[in-house]
Amino acid sequence: MKIELKGFFLFFILHSLALTLIAQEKEPLISGKVTVSIENGTFECDLTLSDIPHIRDYVIRLNSGMNILNFRSKEPNDFLLTYYKTDSLSTWESIAYYFPDNTGKDKFLPKSLQIKYVGKFPVVRDTLDNNYAVQDWKGNIAFNGYSLRTDGFQTAWYPILYDVEKDKRYSSVRYDVEVICEDCNSLYLNGSKPFNGRKTTFKSNDPRDLTMYLGKYKISNIGGTYFLNLSIDKEQIKELGNFTNTYKKYYESRLGIPYSQEITYINTTPVSKRNAWMFVSYPTIVNIGHGKYGLKEIFDGEFKNYFRYSMAHELAHFYFGSYKTFNSVLGDMMSEGFSEYLALNLSEDLIDKEIFQAKLNQKFELLNDFKAIPFAYVKSNTDYIDREAYVYNYAPIIFKAIENEIGKQKMWQWLRNILQTQSDFTDYDFLTVTLKRTLKNEKLFNLIKNKYFQNENSAQNAINKIKGERIIISIN
Repeated sequence: MKIELKGFFLFFILHSLALTLIAQEKEPLISGKVTVSIENGTFECDLTLSDIPHIRDYVIRLNSGMNILNFRSKEPNDFLLTYYKTDSLSTWESIAYYFPDNTGKDKFLPKSLQIKYVGKFPVVRDTLDNNYAVQDWKGNIAFNGYSLRTDGFQTAWYPILYDVEKDKRYSSVRYDVEVICEDCNSLYLNGSKPFNGRKTTFKSNDPRDLTMYLGKYKISNIGGTYFLNLSIDKEQIKELGNFTNTYKKYYESRLGIPYSQEITYINTTPVSKRNAWMFVSYPTIVNIGHGKYGLKEIFDGEFKNYFRYSMAHELAHFYFGSYKTFNSVLGDMMSEGFSEYLALNLSEDLIDKEIFQAKLNQKFELLNDFKAIPFAYVKSNTDYIDREAYVYNYAPIIFKAIENEIGKQKMWQWLRNILQTQSDFTDYDFLTVTLKRTLKNEKLFNLIKNKYFQNENSAQNAINKIKGERIIISIN
């Protein structure tokens, strides 16, 4: 009996130790030097990726505009690496690389990896003549004449490790990076305080996507919130900070999860003539647009409520995208769909009920000619058919209808469960298991599953439910 007890306690201690080690596992660290010229549109990078987890099947993604000098293993041994490319795991913006082992049959991944590379990109100094790009987008490395804008994971301007088996990208990293830009006067790297000057070292122990904004622009600080390149006065900046805090408190009070850092706003222009959008790379919110699509319009003009709604969506991405990352085929739908659902709720409660109704009506209209494949039957990204329609219109309308079925209190509880449930894959099973656990009501769960998750008429069912029309669905 004593031997059995000793064995039990030994198992308990080892199990506890294993859990502790898992909990303490660090995200990878990026260190080294980045030299940029906004006049010439150039990058020169000497970066080391360390604290690399042990992954059997992986790739390293790097922007396709970067020309590699070499990959070097630094640990466990120091030597230059032979590397291969794989098209199937590359993205539109990046090339996927891996290193063969000695047998040539498997992959080798060092514990620490140094990469030296350079890149040169177009500089768009004036969109009034013909010197501009046809399109600009989040994953573009954009030099607009007075600044460089680059997000983190989509541009992959720095090496991003991707675990193939777990469908997990390590784009959020700790960092210790020297940034040099001799033709800039302001530097910013996501998660650090902006810097007035041409050269500094940014450090963070909190993992962040490495969104970067370098150039000739003004830095403002109101109550700990930073505003980069905003052409608005102090009172307007204060107002922007106030309603940002109001939105944050709205989400915090309902989800029970506080924001971990103050927001930094970036306002800049695209390298195209007609593109305008916002994106979040927490704790940074970036607005890209000319003239009336700039952040100044949040206070004046016809687009005031559009901007406030967009900011509600972007602030929601702290939860669905930063606090919890999503993978698998439905991961994109969950990240964008739940963020859009949150923005709908906030607009109804805080911005303007007419804007809320207008947004609903717009989504109803866009879904009229869209035949959505229900969540249960989506097996690949191509099953979205039209990604914009699926993640920004179909998904939030489905979630709004489910809210009408189960009530707002249960809906917020489901969202909290989604955010706090640990899972390797955020797939259809994850979606349904968290809902079932929330409801604790088999009949209601089956109704939702049959009506919205598996029904070919799910979009119309959701629209009818939101509009208050009666639908009869058989439940097996």
